[in-house]
Amino acid sequence: MADSLASIAAAVTSAQGTAPSTIAGVTFANASDKTTLAGNFNTFLTLLTTQLKNQNPLDPLDTNQFTQQLVQFASVEQQINMNQQLTSLVALQKANQTTSAMSFLGATATVDGSSTKLVNHKGTWSFSVDKPSTGTITIKDSTGQTAYSGTFPLNAGTQSFAWDGRGSNGTQWPDGNYTLSITAKDASGQTVAVSTTVNGTVDAVDLTQNPPALTIGGQSYSLDKIKQVVRPGL
Repeated sequence: MADSLASIAAAVTSAQGTAPSTIAGVTFANASDKTTLAGNFNTFLTLLTTQLKNQNPLDPLDTNQFTQQLVQFASVEQQINMNQQLTSLVALQKANQTTSAMSFLGATATVDGSSTKLVNHKGTWSFSVDKPSTGTITIKDSTGQTAYSGTFPLNAGTQSFAWDGRGSNGTQWPDGNYTLSITAKDASGQTVAVSTTVNGTVDAVDLTQNPPALTIGGQSYSLDKIKQVVRPGL
């Protein structure tokens, strides 16, 4: 029996080149040297075959434990391979998102939002209502000060509102970022939902965000907010 134990220890030491230590009740080399699953698996097989060759015929080893450990090694290996594949898929998806976002530079995009930039006294919003109603349109500057307010009849469907930068009292407001809000009610006085979108040129792309964000009129929008993109020159 002593010769068997000596043979086992010698086989393990030869496989890993260091003094043995114990893991899961089995003698292995120094734990710091077991850096990969493959290395552990090869050592395990070396230990298994050595034990089988040197076992006591009158007291044979219980092979059930070895079978369970073989199954565990196989399961871990499958999980590692699956994680590596998922990592590759995520990296590929990020690369595709980056390429897609970069292609939007200079294009005119329509996105969900209520803020746009007044340029040369021109600013345009689009909005959609479910049914005919009366809406109060309010436009505020970047500081929250009301620049314009007016009440108009609204048709069902998508329509646009163009603003020339003049306030309710006729004062000309400077170019910059402005936010539009609409409160609408139908003929019976019930509130009607209004969704707003803005049009603008994609000035920059922020690739540090996931997914990448587009800068339109000084505002940042994620790719899922985009409704339409028109390439330059079309």
